[in-house]
Amino acid sequence: MSETLPSRLFHLAIDVDWLEALRTDGRYRTSTVGRSLDEVGFVHCSFAEQVQITADRFYAGRRDVLLLAIDPTRLDVPVRVESPPGTDERFPHVYGAITVDAVVWAQPVPLGPTGLLDVHALLRP
Repeated sequence: MSETLPSRLFHLAIDVDWLEALRTDGRYRTSTVGRSLDEVGFVHCSFAEQVQITADRFYAGRRDVLLLAIDPTRLDVPVRVESPPGTDERFPHVYGAITVDAVVWAQPVPLGPTGLLDVHALLRP
C-alpha cells in the first residue's frame, strides 16, 4: 500500500551532524541522536503533529537542536511510513541519506523556560 506523504517531513538534528553534511558530501546520515543511518537502517522523521512529542521525549534540555523541514519529492531514497515496535503510531522513515537539497529549511529549535524545545514556534503559520 502506497501512502501519500505531506509536503514536508521533519527531522530533529544535532547541529554538528547537520553541519558535517554541509561541509562534506551533502548527504545527512544521522538516524537519531547518537545513532547513524548505518546502525539503524533509516533516518527517523516525523509528521508535523508528531515533532513536539518527539522533541519532548528525546531532546529535552538540549540547546544544539535544529529542525529540518524535508521535501519528500526531492529525496532520492525511499520513504516508508511505519509503526515502531509496541505502538500503532506511524512515522515516516527515510531509507537512505538525505541530500541537503531535499531540506528546504533548517532552523535552531528554541529552548523554552521548562527545558523543553519549542517546536511549535517554528511550525506556526
